[in-house]
Amino acid sequence: MDLTVAVTPLYFGSMAWENRALQRRVLDANSVESPAANYTKPDTVASLGMGVLSLSTPLTIAAVRYAMPRRGAKGRIGRVIVGVAVVSAAATTIADVVSARADVATAAGRRMKAKARKVAEVGGVTAIASAGLVMSATSAFLTGSKRQWVKGEKRDLGKGVVGWTAAMVGWDLVYYWNHRLMHEVRALWAIHVPHHSSEHYNLSTALRQPVAGAFGVFVPYGALARVGVRPNLIETSRALNLIYQYWIHTDTVRSIGPMEAALNTPSHHRVHHGRNKRYLDRNHGGILIIWDKLFGTFQRELPKEDPVVYGLTRNIKSYNLATVSLHEYRDMFRDVARSTNWRDRLSFVLRGPGWAYDRRDELDAEALASAVETSAAD
Repeated sequence: MDLTVAVTPLYFGSMAWENRALQRRVLDANSVESPAANYTKPDTVASLGMGVLSLSTPLTIAAVRYAMPRRGAKGRIGRVIVGVAVVSAAATTIADVVSARADVATAAGRRMKAKARKVAEVGGVTAIASAGLVMSATSAFLTGSKRQWVKGEKRDLGKGVVGWTAAMVGWDLVYYWNHRLMHEVRALWAIHVPHHSSEHYNLSTALRQPVAGAFGVFVPYGALARVGVRPNLIETSRALNLIYQYWIHTDTVRSIGPMEAALNTPSHHRVHHGRNKRYLDRNHGGILIIWDKLFGTFQRELPKEDPVVYGLTRNIKSYNLATVSLHEYRDMFRDVARSTNWRDRLSFVLRGPGWAYDRRDELDAEALASAVETSAAD
């Protein structure tokens, strides 16, 4: 059994303990209460629901890998998807040209432009979605630990201190970069954003896990197998890393003293979940915080100067599991659909979410100005 599932009784027992501690804190006149740390039924149910849904991720990964284009019957689906991506991209490009050259001074030109825009809207989304699926499937297949172990076995580091150290530290380093990329690339942010969607911060938030991890291209953890780390150690390191991160989702532990210098702690991770400007995209480490200090993404918590405000820069105000899981995908593909050129389409997927939101505001302003101008002309 997956270790992260095996410790489920620990999750529920610790949440019950934390809830009682928070209730006592409310009654303590000398305590500094943080309402955002308290449990509320809708938020907690949503977090636990996402935790249950995340258990379906292995099935999703298997389905995505099946879509990889390769020889034989199993590759037919993948080849069809590649064909759809190519045809959609070509149709979108032609539609962009037609739309740009249409003479809007005539009724026929306006109809032609409208039809071209419809083709570009559907074609752009279809091309990017299908190409992304193929890239995700191909990457997952080629970089898997077992596949990489075929060449890495001759460098076997064993299951002693060296092997375990390489597995745990190596996993944490790769995790840092993948976690950082999930904040800096919108297509990956769409996967990760459910974890940040709660405006509360307690142990239940740790279980608000993404369900679409199969639809991304990441720094491969399988690279550890290529350098001699056994696949079973890699998998166990994954589980231990995730279990460690559970306990840091709490407001009841303010500091752990000198160990704050090297380890990721509740204080450091509260910063990571903050939507305050100074806290955005900081403290990406899993077990170790040294990666953030080494690569320039560390920010210390400043509870008196700048108390952490949890959630997203644009909160979704919903506990619906479908909305929590898919709202960023929905918005991203809407942005792609309204784009009139490939530069914007790809930027809405590959650049940071902050850029995307600013660009969306620009397009909204342009559309409003155009509507006002058209209305005035009529």
